[in-house]
Amino acid sequence: MGYETLVNQNPLRVLNLGRHNKHMGLIMARAGLGKTALLVQIALDSILRGNRVIHISIGASIDKTKIWYDDILHFILQDGSVTNPHELIDMVQRHRMIMTFKESAFSRPRLEERLNDLILQDIFKPNCLVVDGFDFENTTREDLEDIKDLLDAMSMQAWFSAVSHRNDDRVSPAGVPAPCHDIDDLFDTVVLLKPEDKMIQLDIIRNNGEDASDTGALTLDPTTMMVK
Repeated sequence: MGYETLVNQNPLRVLNLGRHNKHMGLIMARAGLGKTALLVQIALDSILRGNRVIHISIGASIDKTKIWYDDILHFILQDGSVTNPHELIDMVQRHRMIMTFKESAFSRPRLEERLNDLILQDIFKPNCLVVDGFDFENTTREDLEDIKDLLDAMSMQAWFSAVSHRNDDRVSPAGVPAPCHDIDDLFDTVVLLKPEDKMIQLDIIRNNGEDASDTGALTLDPTTMMVK
């Protein structure tokens, strides 16, 4: 597609994005630290590799989500390596669909119904799903296993965001905080965002099902919200 340079230079390469279709990833942080920005950059990486992405925004509007994509694309295009920026913007719009749910309305049956509507009518067939705002505090393990089974059956990669809280000290043996401390084994990749020295550190707990002690240092610039 002509965007190999952007893909190869993406610092998120250390996460081996796109290595497996049947893959679930988790981005965790306290409120306002950049979970949505990171999900958008993961989604854009998938699009640049030729995939189609559905971005599910739970409890937020389509316009608010589109602004995130516009802002991240703006920073990507600033370095001048893309010779036809309008073609890239158009390609992203054609390969991305934003879907909204109310917090109480997101479930495996409703997700499956909406995905099948798109696929069976040949409107949009996604390879990757990003879910921003999933309510892990009020979700059972069985609910998440049900969603994972659906994604596996559709051979789809998925990334979720979760909010951690400063006053909740529960944590899994791997170091994953509440409310995901009891279900972290369901995720192949787990990344925590932590403020550190005027930057936001990406603490990679698990990378494609393996210990992530050797993935290198990644940070999120709090000004641009771009991964460095």
